[in-house]
Amino acid sequence: MNRVPFLTVPAVALVALSGCSTAPQSEAGKDAIVFDANATLTKAKSNDPSLGTLLSGAKGYAVFPTVGKGAIGVGGAYGKGVLYEGGSIVGYCDLSQATIGLALGGQSYSEIIVFETTEAVNRFKTGNFAFSAQATAVALKSGAGANAKYSGGVAVFTINEAGLMYEASIGGQKFSYQPQ
Repeated sequence: MNRVPFLTVPAVALVALSGCSTAPQSEAGKDAIVFDANATLTKAKSNDPSLGTLLSGAKGYAVFPTVGKGAIGVGGAYGKGVLYEGGSIVGYCDLSQATIGLALGGQSYSEIIVFETTEAVNRFKTGNFAFSAQATAVALKSGAGANAKYSGGVAVFTINEAGLMYEASIGGQKFSYQPQ
């Protein structure tokens, strides 16, 4: 019996993720991602009322309602989101992540990226924006927004949704953007 090597499955998943389209193709798909992003913002502000103040002072923010992540040694994550400037939707974005190291399991979470400066928003829009999420993400809980520390004009917050993941790995997130 032929067996697929255990590292092949995550590698194939990473290749498949790299071909995903940034913006939903249908109006119903766009409406759904906007609905989910707004629900994520509502939940996040409920968990941490200081986040509203942070977002209103930001030049922009990207909301990824659901990021799915899985790994068996080699891992990957993917999520679609919405970019806001001045509280209005300006486009769609996606997040992809690859990791290598000691990792096993799967989880889903929400991610909010807050941009302190116009330059940071513009860098995000170019598609050349990437960073190591493990080094910069902060779990969103009460008071996190008030104590946010920007790094390179960016602050990242995550909200755990579901799943269990053990991870001691290195990797980074890359983003793409498509105007509305």
